[in-house]
Amino acid sequence: GLLYETLFLYDPLANEMIPWLAESGEWVDEDTYQINVREGMNWTDGQPITAADVKFTFELGQRFAGVPYSILWEWLDSIEQVDDYTLTFQFSDPLYHQWSRQLYLVAIVPMHLWEDRTEEEVTAGANEDPIGSGAYLYETHGQDRMVWKKNPDWWATELLGLEVVPERVIDLVNRSNDVSLGMLLQGDIDWSNNFLPGIKNLVEGGYGIGPYYPESPYMLSANTAVLFLNLTKPPMDDPVFRRAVANAIDVSQIVDIVYGGIVTASNPVGLLPSEAWLQYLDEDLVDQYGFSYDPDTARQLLADAGYADTDGDGFVEMPDGSPIELKVIVPFGWTDWMESINVIARGAQEVGINLQTEFPDFGGYQDQLYGGTFDMAINNFGSGLSNTPWTYFEWFFRSPIQEQMTNGNFGRYDNQEAFDLVDRLDKTPLDDTEAMQEVMSALQEIHLTDLPAIPLWYNGAWFQGNTTAWSNFPSDAEGAPKYFPVVWNNYIQFGALLALTELEPAAE
Repeated sequence: GLLYETLFLYDPLANEMIPWLAESGEWVDEDTYQINVREGMNWTDGQPITAADVKFTFELGQRFAGVPYSILWEWLDSIEQVDDYTLTFQFSDPLYHQWSRQLYLVAIVPMHLWEDRTEEEVTAGANEDPIGSGAYLYETHGQDRMVWKKNPDWWATELLGLEVVPERVIDLVNRSNDVSLGMLLQGDIDWSNNFLPGIKNLVEGGYGIGPYYPESPYMLSANTAVLFLNLTKPPMDDPVFRRAVANAIDVSQIVDIVYGGIVTASNPVGLLPSEAWLQYLDEDLVDQYGFSYDPDTARQLLADAGYADTDGDGFVEMPDGSPIELKVIVPFGWTDWMESINVIARGAQEVGINLQTEFPDFGGYQDQLYGGTFDMAINNFGSGLSNTPWTYFEWFFRSPIQEQMTNGNFGRYDNQEAFDLVDRLDKTPLDDTEAMQEVMSALQEIHLTDLPAIPLWYNGAWFQGNTTAWSNFPSDAEGAPKYFPVVWNNYIQFGALLALTELEPAAE
């Protein structure tokens, strides 16, 4: 995002698409999207940026299957270049939600430098000495850093009146959270996007460290941590058992004790507290079918469904008398998640479910999760913030069920009605809020009544600004810039780039 740019930015705090390399974009009919490329922009080698570059970039996905957005060409028919700055995209089966995301995800590359590259060079090449359009130029790199220097000829300065303030951005490799914390306290890191425990002590300790909010939860929300249960194994295939598990988890212990108040509890659906998502939360369904920590209810649900402690060991058995011995996993070293599943296991044990914790290395965790050999597991990989709640449900109800489920629906919930609703949502225009609400409510009802997985808390958009050298970081404070202050993959387009235009050197 510092060197390569996208057609639009997306501001999740205002829920607005911001024209960027594209001056505008709109659906001119239900199958045709028109983009007007901003005139007067140049690549950093001085060549003009035109519609030909945009067309070429998207058509890389048609030429090479390894390009991440190649899936577009399953429902994108053709791209017509109308003139030097106008394009029309013709769709055979427009998927409005997927397309809206590609507008701020696909980084546009210069055709004159990429048109002769092979598939290997495009998808896996080192791309040394890159030429882009962005606010920064590549300067150098080492094993522990990337160094970017300010682009004095950035198009946005002349055309939009924007200028990034730092002369250089040095992006450091995160060796560990402890090392990052030490560097932040010493003033060696100015902008941190790491999970760092003890934020309250940092904020109140006079270290000049500021998060987004001055008080708990300190952080904006970035994604939803979900407890997946393997529905191919009994008793997880029983929705009553799953609801008992949900009622046995004291999420407040995770929020307040494990995280020290820097995260917030999820609603029972898992929709993030962003305007784009939360406007579609069906409160009536939540009131009717939602769950909360209630161990007595959990015990009653188990008893009514025939789960009983028949051998006197303190744990219930299956209705047929067979034992229940389950494990919940997270990767070793992910200390916050490790403590979180300790809370989950204790809650389950207190209501009579024999649930133990296990901490495989990341590879082992991934193998169990993707391969479907786990019992229960925490995951949040595909629940991140976006401009549409379709991304969450597409991850939650991912289909089709395959031997390896690498991006959602790890518990292998098989419900064609839910899958069809996710597809229907994708085919619903984003501005048709009434139709979107209808589909969203149907999805939420399935989710809340069947509980194939259990949303627990919102992981934070970890951010700490050190005011030793810089001030005017994004924050909730009056008069401060209101941008999403995270530079994780594909998040710099959410506002961090614009925040770099409003930073100020700290007063001496």
